[in-house]
Amino acid sequence: MSESVRPGTATVAVLGVHGGRVPPGTEELLAGAALVAGGARQVAALAPAGARTLRVGAGPDDVLAAVAADDGPAVVLASGDPGFFGIVRALRRSVPPERLLVHPAPSSVAVAFARIGLPWDDALLVSAHARDPRPALHTALRHPKVAILTGPDAPPAWFAERLRGSGRTLVVAERLGEADERVVTGAPEELARAAFAEPNVVISLGPEAPAASTPSSWALPESAFDHRAGMITKREVRALALAHLGPRTGDLVWDVGCGSGSVAVECARLGAAAIAIDDDPDAIGRTARNAGAHGVPLQTVEGHAPAALADLPDPDAAFVGGGGADLDAIVDRCAARSRRAVVVTLALIERAGPVVERLAAAGLETEATMMQSSRLLPLAGGHRLAATNPVIVVVGRRA
Repeated sequence: MSESVRPGTATVAVLGVHGGRVPPGTEELLAGAALVAGGARQVAALAPAGARTLRVGAGPDDVLAAVAADDGPAVVLASGDPGFFGIVRALRRSVPPERLLVHPAPSSVAVAFARIGLPWDDALLVSAHARDPRPALHTALRHPKVAILTGPDAPPAWFAERLRGSGRTLVVAERLGEADERVVTGAPEELARAAFAEPNVVISLGPEAPAASTPSSWALPESAFDHRAGMITKREVRALALAHLGPRTGDLVWDVGCGSGSVAVECARLGAAAIAIDDDPDAIGRTARNAGAHGVPLQTVEGHAPAALADLPDPDAAFVGGGGADLDAIVDRCAARSRRAVVVTLALIERAGPVVERLAAAGLETEATMMQSSRLLPLAGGHRLAATNPVIVVVGRRA
């Protein structure tokens, strides 16, 4: 059994700052601090006279270790809610939780949504601050309401440039709570060349959609998709492909040679952003209809691969269905650009070995499985087993 720390007994008090003030009721903690750490502007504006001060910069661990080692009452100042993508996580590496007392101010995300009068209980919240911004971008491409904490390496213009043509509306809320606060709304095309003061939050808004939820099933039956003459990845094969693709929120998946788009649609249902590519305009139209029927956003690209892949953003995983004359070149392109996995389905056994070799040559760990299943069907008062065509599933995965 353990007890949470009581006010007045914490060695390190973490105070959120909003509008140049600490939370009501914490003024005495700040006034009595022997050591105050935080951003340069916060410390300069709020640290009491006579307190030792430390500035927290991009690499805070040394400063926070000094805070942990100090014997006197210490205060750490942080913008908004310090437990929301904030300094509390880093502090816990140096300070035991029983010594911490956290008083949050409103988070920048909560304030940003309040400024535009929108509820945010159905929003996804992601960070691009001091981390790879691509998962945040992919989340904004897939989901209708996303708040992004930006960073110097991925400012609002970075996201706006890559969201061109997506139909999203972007809201940029900068320096919330300060005298020069500003909230700007526009299309990505309008904001791609604009500059904004830090700190800021980007809200990406797409067409209204039901609240995101994990689907109760996947590897849907073929009847769940509009397809032509059985030209669709069968559900048993799709289940294995999805297991290796591992689509999730923050991912981008290519479906190359999409046909009906069943794989792309299933990846989108599981939270990933997906791009479906095919040189057949009928396949592109069918894929768009299937995406609409399942209520998921999907980008379609009509063009012949591998040339059609050249200008697309790098995927986390790529699915290659079937195989035409350019299969080798398509596999090479997907293997070179996929960050995690490539899955190729083949009907001809002669193609499996060369595809495995090409994936291995690209540095991927490979495996291949022949998938053959039989479905139970009624027959003369009983049942029979109807075999589906065998398919070889080749997988390449980065170590």
